[in-house]
Amino acid sequence: MVKYYCQANLVKKREVSRSIMRNGGMSMKIKSSDFRVSEGEKVRLKKWPTKVKPYFGSKEAYKEVLEKHVHELSTLQRLLEAHNHYALLLIFQGMDAAGKDGAIRHVLSGVNPQGCQVHSFKNPSSEEIEHDFLWRTTCRMPERGKIGIFNRSYYEEVLVVRVHPDILESQKLPDECLDKKHIWKERYESINDMEKHLNRNGTRIIKFFLHESKETQRERFLERIDSPEKNWKFSAADIKERQFWEDYMSAFEECLEATSTKEIPWYIIPADEKENAHLIISQIILDTMHKMKMNYPATDQKRREELQLIRKTLAE
Repeated sequence: MVKYYCQANLVKKREVSRSIMRNGGMSMKIKSSDFRVSEGEKVRLKKWPTKVKPYFGSKEAYKEVLEKHVHELSTLQRLLEAHNHYALLLIFQGMDAAGKDGAIRHVLSGVNPQGCQVHSFKNPSSEEIEHDFLWRTTCRMPERGKIGIFNRSYYEEVLVVRVHPDILESQKLPDECLDKKHIWKERYESINDMEKHLNRNGTRIIKFFLHESKETQRERFLERIDSPEKNWKFSAADIKERQFWEDYMSAFEECLEATSTKEIPWYIIPADEKENAHLIISQIILDTMHKMKMNYPATDQKRREELQLIRKTLAE
C-alpha cells in the first residue's frame, strides 16, 4: 500500500510538472529572499512593486502549483504537530482590501483545522484596553505543534494607533509613558524583544505585508459595492481610512524598517494580483518550515515490543 501510494504520488507530480510546462508554467522560481526586508534596510514602499511578472502561465497552471504547495503544507503541518517542539505564527498586515482574508483562505485551505488557530484583531475590547498593548495577542500565541494565524496583529498598535493618535490617549497610559517623540521607538523595541523571546522558545514567526496600490484598492472597493454578495465586506469606515493612505504608508515604512530582523524578517508581498500573492506567500511558508529541524518521534525497542503484542491480540 505504501509503495503504491508513493508511486501514485510520483505519477501525480509528473503530471503536474508536464501540465505546468504545457501551460507556460512558472516563468521563474519563487525566491523568498526577493521579498524579504533586510535588517536595517531603508524602506520606501513606492520602490517596492505591487505587481510582478506572473509565476504561472494560465489559471490552470496557477491552480496546480497552488495545489502542490497546499499539499506540501498539509504534510509539513502533520510533521509540525508530531514533532511538537515548534510553533508557527503567520502575521498578515496590509491596507483594507489587500487580500489578507483570501490569502489565508487559499494558502491554508489544506491545513487541518485542529492544528490551526486563526485570530482577527480589530478594536480592543474593554478588557483588552485595561492591559498593555501586547496582552491581547500574547495570550493567543500558538502552542507547540500548532500554526497560529493573525489577521492583523499587535502591529496595529504602531500603525492604526499612530495614524490616529486619539486612540493612544484612550489607552489609559500614565502621563510619563505618553511621550509621543519616543513612544513608537519604544513600542518597536517591545515588539522586537517579544518576537526574539518567542523565537528563542521555538515559535517561528513569518510576517507578511500585503502591498497593494491605491488604485487596486479603489477597484476592489468598487467591486464590493457593485457585487451584492460582497456588500457585507464594505463599510463607510473603509473610505474614511483610505483618506489617510499616505499616513499609513509612512507608518508602514517606519514599522518595517524598525521590526524586520535577520531572524524574524518582514516580507513585502506584491498584492495587486491575488494569485501571484498566494504562490509567493505559500512558497515563503514552505521555505521557512523546511528549515525547521523536525522529524517524527522515533519508536524505541520497548514501544515496538508493546505494539507487536497489541498487534498479536488484534490478529487473533
